[in-house]
Amino acid sequence: MLFDANLATVAYIGAAILFILSLGGLSHPETARRGNLYGIVGMTIAVLATVLGPRVTAAGIPWIVGALVVGGAIGLYAAKRVQMTQMPELVALMHSLVGLAACLVGFASYVDTSVAYTAAEKAVHEVEIYIGVFIGAVTFSGSIVAFGKLSGKIGGKPLLLPARHWLNLAGVLATVWFGIAFVGAGVEAGVVPLGIMTVIALLLGIHMVMAIGGADMPVVVSMLNSYSGWAAAATGFMLSNDLLIVTGALVGSSGAILSYIMCRAMNRSFVSVIAGGFGTGTAPAAAGGAAQPQGEVQAVSAVETAEMLRSSKNVVIVPGYGMAVAQAQHTVYEITKFLREKGVNVRFAIHPVAGRMPGHMNVLLAEAKVPYDIVLEMDEINDDFPDTDVSMVIGANDIVNPAAQEDPTSPIAGMPVLQVWNAKTSIVMKRSMASGYAGVDNPLFYKENNRMLFGDAKKMLDEVLVALKS
Repeated sequence: MLFDANLATVAYIGAAILFILSLGGLSHPETARRGNLYGIVGMTIAVLATVLGPRVTAAGIPWIVGALVVGGAIGLYAAKRVQMTQMPELVALMHSLVGLAACLVGFASYVDTSVAYTAAEKAVHEVEIYIGVFIGAVTFSGSIVAFGKLSGKIGGKPLLLPARHWLNLAGVLATVWFGIAFVGAGVEAGVVPLGIMTVIALLLGIHMVMAIGGADMPVVVSMLNSYSGWAAAATGFMLSNDLLIVTGALVGSSGAILSYIMCRAMNRSFVSVIAGGFGTGTAPAAAGGAAQPQGEVQAVSAVETAEMLRSSKNVVIVPGYGMAVAQAQHTVYEITKFLREKGVNVRFAIHPVAGRMPGHMNVLLAEAKVPYDIVLEMDEINDDFPDTDVSMVIGANDIVNPAAQEDPTSPIAGMPVLQVWNAKTSIVMKRSMASGYAGVDNPLFYKENNRMLFGDAKKMLDEVLVALKS
């Protein structure tokens, strides 16, 4: 034991401060690296203070070190092999591990006889365990389903069971009922209601995320991030670990705030997202009687696109998930670099829910070395589209859909979108005319000032770059 109780407490306080500084740094791309470093240092201090602290015996250290080596190796392998396009599903998978850990710690803490609790202290401890296992189970199963949806193993269409809200309510009421039976019961008798509640919570997590359509998946990722934080905080209460409580609360609250921000960006309430049902995967059904787009699309070639970009003074690029799938961000940077060297004012417009997770597009552009100062949020750039010569949409759909403002019967009516159609010319890059993740048709494609550049984003942008340089 190298850390006594007092030194471990000081280390925990230092780690907590570093975690707070980490969140502050991660709030802006320019300080994200520093914020990430703060988080790494803080977690290193936290792990060392825990492993070498007074609560870990010498016999347990080899097991902990072995687990750290195995887990670290898996994490290192995933970090090196997982593509940036796979980051959303990796994040969802990591959330599931937090939930699973909360469940396992809860059961282990309940059957642990090394600490004897009495009277009110025992009841409080059992409530902590029950809540921790419940949140952990919901997080675990919900994150697994989210991973399946994001990776394409499960369809994006919501599963809308008959009386699904009543099913959820019945599950919650059953959880409360078994919770009453659990608190105060002996260890052997209490395992049964705890186990039944865990199964119910797992089913609730599956049903909740299965009922959420593809259009809401970015909010789901943020929501599950919040759940994983609260699961960690509950684990901290079970283990009487102050740092886990603080860290979990930081993650839980920041995830909840981010979910709220994203819901506001979609003009939807958090409750409506959790209730699910948006994003059916079929345009006619999703449209719900909305007016169908009229007109013909006007296709354009890579050479014509290059000529329009070359003759422009102001260009706004709107990246979407299609850019991520094609891994075209580096070519986008080369085009941006070339145009800026020729005196063209190029900027990027980022919608809050672009991609499959919060900040997805920002991460891709940062990886491609796109300067931070030309990457702007929706509210910062929307008013500039009337003065834009060319707005270029790369693999985005729902976030540039004018039906959100022009069709009150559209499922996305009222959702703030990037108004690319206000530019003199808009160019949309897509593989086909298929609807977006929300399953809603896009009348942008049929507007007179819009052009469609069909094909794989990487291939077509390479052709545009060659044409620009020739």
